[in-house]
Amino acid sequence: MNRGIKTVATSVLCCIIALCGCKNEQPQTDMGSYKTMSVKTDSRVLPMRYSATIRGCQDIEIYPQVSGTLQRLCVTEGERVKKGQLLFVIDQVPYKAALNTAKANLEAAKAALATAELTYQSTQRLFEEKVVSEFDLQKSENSMLSAKATVAQMEAQLVNAQNNLSYTEVKSPADGVVGELPYRQGALVSSNIPRPLTTVSDNNQMYVYFSMNETQLLSMIRQYGSIENSIEQMPDLKLILSDGSVLPDSGRIESISGVIDRSTGSVSVRAAFPNKSHLLHSGANGNVEIPMIYSNVIVIPQAATFELQDKILAYKVIDGKAISANIEVAPNDNGKEYIVTGGLNVGDVIIADGAGLVREGTPVSSK
Repeated sequence: MNRGIKTVATSVLCCIIALCGCKNEQPQTDMGSYKTMSVKTDSRVLPMRYSATIRGCQDIEIYPQVSGTLQRLCVTEGERVKKGQLLFVIDQVPYKAALNTAKANLEAAKAALATAELTYQSTQRLFEEKVVSEFDLQKSENSMLSAKATVAQMEAQLVNAQNNLSYTEVKSPADGVVGELPYRQGALVSSNIPRPLTTVSDNNQMYVYFSMNETQLLSMIRQYGSIENSIEQMPDLKLILSDGSVLPDSGRIESISGVIDRSTGSVSVRAAFPNKSHLLHSGANGNVEIPMIYSNVIVIPQAATFELQDKILAYKVIDGKAISANIEVAPNDNGKEYIVTGGLNVGDVIIADGAGLVREGTPVSSK
């Protein structure tokens, strides 16, 4: 009986010792297995899109230079016109009458001049014969000079009348497309009308205006060295139309404003696009796509990062543990990767996937 009790006690003691030994051998923290990557440089071409407004190279507002009733409209809205083509005709009757009056006044002035010249010549001979005084001679000469001035004045009035008559025929100052026609036949028009007769838009080449913010401007200047170098070296642009299609013709940036708008914090950019396909119209909207070329830059997947209080962070693997690092990235991305501009160096090992699930100091084993 005592032997049985001793055996049971011995067995219980061995179990307790075994359990204690197992407890001591259990590790304090499990080591997670994460996908890691070594940071290296690469090249990327990332498109940047900007909302844009399309304008003709010349959007010329046509105003009449004389007043009168609109007699005839020689074009229709949307019609393509050539430089010098007749657009409108304003009532010419009063201006033809003014021209005839100017011609008659000029002829009368010429006749008066001829009479004054004869009088002066006659007075000059009489003065030589001492029949008249020097006063009479000077008086006749002054009359002749006055008649000459009157002729010059009438000639100027004739030119003015001719110009006014020519202004009744409103012609296109450039090749382009006719815009809206707000005035119809019979309307009274003048140079002070609130809206132009029409707008002729030269759309053989179109200007596309868009804005970029200060951060994007600085990024571009750092990449190319200066605004001037950016204009010269930046690749061709694409224009995405409002229906999502891409204009067949590529464009180039022609100018970048050197002044940042205080109210918007942006700069104005103008690009030029040929309009061989005639798809572009002044006043339309679209999106400009600029390919930004990044060479020898650090590229990491976005899955290797997480955001915390408007900051982007990644986990470096240092001495087998995950250590968070604040990183800086380029303002544009392709939705899958980041261009890292600060916070990481070539050769750093980072967690490549699921960074948002990792905790600071977590032991990491690579896979």
